[in-house]
Amino acid sequence: MSTLEHIKALLDSALGLNGRAQHFDRSTPLLGGVPELDSMAVVSLINEMEEQFDIVIDDDDVSAETFETVGALVDFVEHKNGA
Repeated sequence: MSTLEHIKALLDSALGLNGRAQHFDRSTPLLGGVPELDSMAVVSLINEMEEQFDIVIDDDDVSAETFETVGALVDFVEHKNGA
């Protein structure tokens, strides 16, 4: 599974999107574009990403740009994984 597909599945599960995330692409806006992505959901999503991608996300790593689009989130995870 590609990182993009993995992120889409994670977004769908963590945010309870009922399959909507499967229609997302790299340019899909997250913050402001997906109402379910509030501050608590961001924390939950970070925890899920750490667990599923075996990465550590420091507070300094998290910014609005990280969650701006699906592609930004994919790039962030791939960077943390050293890909």
